[in-house]
Amino acid sequence: MIKVLIADDQELIRQSIQIILSSVPDFTVTESVENGLEVIRSVRREKPDVILMDIRMPEMDGVVCTRIIKENYPDIKIIILTTFDDDEYVFNALKYGASGYLLKGISIDELTKAIRKVYNGNAMINEDIAAKVVRLFSQMARSNITIQVDETQSEELKRGEWEIIVQVGRGCSNKEIAANLKLSEGTVRNSLSHILSKLGLRDRTQLAIWAVQTGAVNRILD
Repeated sequence: MIKVLIADDQELIRQSIQIILSSVPDFTVTESVENGLEVIRSVRREKPDVILMDIRMPEMDGVVCTRIIKENYPDIKIIILTTFDDDEYVFNALKYGASGYLLKGISIDELTKAIRKVYNGNAMINEDIAAKVVRLFSQMARSNITIQVDETQSEELKRGEWEIIVQVGRGCSNKEIAANLKLSEGTVRNSLSHILSKLGLRDRTQLAIWAVQTGAVNRILD
């Protein structure tokens, strides 16, 4: 059962999504709230698996809330569900660890598939803004945003871990990495956790940026 928390300042939208998701057999809606502060309170009580997060909310917006949740509950997946595709919102939400960014107006089928995908460790980005996201992360990799990793930390990485880093740097999902390297998705997820721990990085976004900036993404393994 996938536990979903809904956060949106419009009551009608909250209720509509809750009704829809409550009718899906493998979903349960833990709560629906109207701002970021209520999200944090709800997370402490209910420990949802996935949060559907609006961007523009009173008290605390979705971007700030995403940062706080991912810092304290890194295993909780967050999908930004909004009417806005503003560059700054896209950049910051993904930078702070959101697993998906979808525009309102998607179909019920698309929404339920997205929830399942991020729950299983994959990313889900609306096709309308996918190109924008690629452009943003390309700019990040070439910018002054530098991810620092001590050389002694990277020296501890094993060959198999380097193979996964290369795949992450190329933008592959866990499923794609598993297929490319002939591993199970569970093995990929566990390996990513070990890699992030060894390098002292917060999430796969930082790992991807580091892989691009250091040239690890082009690393040829013997």
